[in-house]
Amino acid sequence: MKTRLTILCENSVGLPFKVVGEHGFACYLENEKGCWLFDTGQGFGIIQNSLALKKDLRKIESVLISHGHYDHTGGLPAVLGMRGECEVYGHPAMFTERYILFQGIKRDIGIPFRRSFLESLGADFRLHTGMTEVGPGIFLTGEIPRKTDFEKGDANMTACMPDGKIVQPDPIPDDLSLIVNSDKGLILVLGCAHAGLVNILNYVTEQTGQDRIYAVIGGTHLGFCSETQFTETVNALNHYGVERIGVSHCTGLQNAARLRSLMQDRFFFGCVGAVLEG
Repeated sequence: MKTRLTILCENSVGLPFKVVGEHGFACYLENEKGCWLFDTGQGFGIIQNSLALKKDLRKIESVLISHGHYDHTGGLPAVLGMRGECEVYGHPAMFTERYILFQGIKRDIGIPFRRSFLESLGADFRLHTGMTEVGPGIFLTGEIPRKTDFEKGDANMTACMPDGKIVQPDPIPDDLSLIVNSDKGLILVLGCAHAGLVNILNYVTEQTGQDRIYAVIGGTHLGFCSETQFTETVNALNHYGVERIGVSHCTGLQNAARLRSLMQDRFFFGCVGAVLEG
């Protein structure tokens, strides 16, 4: 199925006209069956950028949430204000209370809104732990098994569970990715890849029965990784024959530059305004 992905929110900007960058991620997916929004950024740029890039949020079938961090969910009220009542897919843990210690300061990084408030704006939450079809040939992965020993996540991220238990590091079980069947093959869209890109690639190929992935786009979380994790990630991208890799958000400038050097023409920056067709 012919598919077009457009980045609406991201740390950097690739077009000089009317769009803004912000720390976060949002991607607009469209094919002949409809349109979907994967993540919403922090909320500063989603409306302005969607208008500038001519991506009509009033037409989306549903909103798909990768995980419950502020920089992926902060734009939900603005999107619901444009769209009205709408299905919002995600994981039951997306409303977990979360914080991080950054430069000695405790900062809240969870979803900034109560579920009841978002529901009052029209959000119809569909929360699942397993792989879920959200549109024709479009799936949220569900929970990703953490099998590698080198993808350790963020030691300074903390989760406050509903029973009051403090968990550190936050396991972020709600880290979901998007699988899209396109004319050119599977496209994998990442929010932050907190589960580890190698874990995600292995799980997606196991679940779909396909051993090649046409493209990967989104936040790879390589900005915080060890040298072993970086090397194994590159090996996995090559192993699965990824033809296009568009890095965004939490990849980090240094490792994005290294990927560009290694991947050459297969690489592109998944910045605001970047487009991938499949």
